[in-house]
Amino acid sequence: MSESVRIVACPTCKAEVRWEPQSRYRPFCSERCRLIDLGQWASESYRVPAEEDHPPGETPPTH
Repeated sequence: MSESVRIVACPTCKAEVRWEPQSRYRPFCSERCRLIDLGQWASESYRVPAEEDHPPGETPPTH
């Protein structure tokens, strides 16, 4: 019985990557793509949106 191997797209260059233990840099295709992604996070090119502490439309309190 053989299981199919999942193929994913590298987040950086969109190359096909086999999702298996032998794929050392998964989900990236290479160390280069992994480091490019890390650099994007480090330079704050990527950001995780923050939740508002106050309802939209209201003025935030001043301290």
